[in-house]
Formats: sequence, C-alpha cells, structure tokens
Amino acid sequence: MTSTRRTPADRPRADTGPAGPGAPGSPDGGTGRPPLISRLAARAGSGAVQVVLLLIALFWLMPAVGLLVSSLRGPSDIAASGWWEVFTAPAQLTTENYERLLENDAITDSLLSSVMITVPSTVLVVVIGALAGYAFAWLDFPGRDWWFMLVVGLLVVPVQVALIPVSELFGAIGIFETTLGVVLFHVAFGLPFAIFLLRNFFAEIPRELLEAARLDGAGELRLFLRVVLPVAAPAVASLAIFQFLWVWNDMLIALIFADTDGAPITVALQRQVRQFGNNIDILASGAFLSMLIPLVVFFAFQRQFVSGVMAGAVK
Repeated sequence: MTSTRRTPADRPRADTGPAGPGAPGSPDGGTGRPPLISRLAARAGSGAVQVVLLLIALFWLMPAVGLLVSSLRGPSDIAASGWWEVFTAPAQLTTENYERLLENDAITDSLLSSVMITVPSTVLVVVIGALAGYAFAWLDFPGRDWWFMLVVGLLVVPVQVALIPVSELFGAIGIFETTLGVVLFHVAFGLPFAIFLLRNFFAEIPRELLEAARLDGAGELRLFLRVVLPVAAPAVASLAIFQFLWVWNDMLIALIFADTDGAPITVALQRQVRQFGNNIDILASGAFLSMLIPLVVFFAFQRQFVSGVMAGAVK
C-alpha cells in the first residue's frame, strides 16, 4: 500500500482574499470598528446632533438678530425693554429708524465713500496679487525665492507699526486724508497675503497643462488669462471676498487716513456714537445697514468661496 503525502500546496491555507473589517491590515486597525471619521460622519447624521448644531447656529446668530430687531424698534421701546420683548409685542416693529437714517446725509455719503474705498482696494489687490502669484509660481527670474521670502516676511508686520511713517510719507506727497491714501494703504497691506495665497494655489496647477498651452502657441499673458485664472477662479473669488470684508469693516485705517467728507460708514457710525451716545435706534439701523452689504456679497459668491476653501484644503 502506498502512502500519500500532502505537499505544501495541498495543505489548507488561510484566506488570502481582501482583509475584512477585523483584519489587521484593514483601515480599522484590526479592532473590528469603523474608522473614527466614519463614526463621526454617521453620528452627525443623527437627529440629536442636527438639533445641537441648529441650536449652536441660532446662538451664534443671536447678536445679529438682536441688532436687526433693535433697528426696527422705536427709541422709547428700546429704552423701556429688551429687544426680545418684540416677540410678545410685534406692533413695536417699525421702519422709521431706517427712514431717518436715509435722510441723514452723513450716513448716506459714508456708504458711498465705503464703496469708493472698498471696490478699488479689492480689485487692485486681486489683480496685482494674481499677477505676482503667477510670476512667483511659474516664471524664472533672478532672486525669485528671496523676493518671495520677503513677501512672506511682510505678513507678520502689524498695521499699527506703519501708521506713523506712512502718515508722514502720505503727508509729504500730498495724499494724506484722501480716499487715494486709504486705498493705497489697504492695497499695500493686502498684497502680501494675496500673493502668498495665490502663489501657493497656482503652484499646484499641473505643469503638463501649462506646457500643453505653450505648445499650442500661448504666450504668458494669454496662458495666465485663458488657463490659470479659470482653474484658480475659486481661490481668486475667496481672496476677493476676504479682502472686501476686511476693507469694508475697517475703521482704524479710515479713521486716520480718511478726511471728514470721505469717511466710510464705520467712521461715520463712530462719530454718531460720540455725538449721540444714547441714539441707539440710529446706531442699530446704521450698523445693520453696513452689515447688510457684506452679507449680500458673501451669499452672492458663496459657491465660489466654498469651492476655494475646499480646494485649498485638499491641496
């Protein structure tokens, strides 16, 4: 009788298929539990978590709601009770505050001044920052890395350090207390961040895409306008929104460099506080009106802003 021997190929082997949820090589580390991010995402979809997030959002929006309600109440109602009393007495709501506000020439002129300061400051920062960011990312010129390190170093320079020397410089060249001086100051301090942000975004564009456009005969300017800008549109839109909000809400620079007739809305409201300290009805309506325009801009470009933030996070 012959004996049969099992060769190594005949012996039973462990399953060599894909690692299961509890296998050591699986994403859960062999614990048999899903990853932490998956568990958090699953819990975020539950009703209790959604209720908690909704309460946090309402708590975060409470100051804005209080400002809106206060702007729609009369002076006597504001002095008598808090803004939350309007939910039990909705007859207190009125638009007289906004009617008086729009009749105030100082406030209406300051809104126009804010637009004249914010729009050029935003456009110049976006255009110059995009051109410089493209140059630092894809053009070779002497000292490119050193110049970029200088731009990065300018990010840590506080605005307060430059107030006195820039005031003396603007006074010497005759643009102190002018709208041009305010715009130039905002552009100068907005460019380092714009160049840093867009340069890093432009550097992530595939080189093959640019080389293909160059092979088709595209020059640097056409390459920048037709290839780079469409790809980087979310980042450019995010920068424009940030710059618009920073300049629109600024009061320190405008308080120092703007003249009395060309002061923006933030300075005009500050002067109203100084002159009429208890005139909360005018102040509330003016503050909400100044906040309304940035909100409209943000929601108008919300999709581009989210796309730019997500693209920057992925990159």
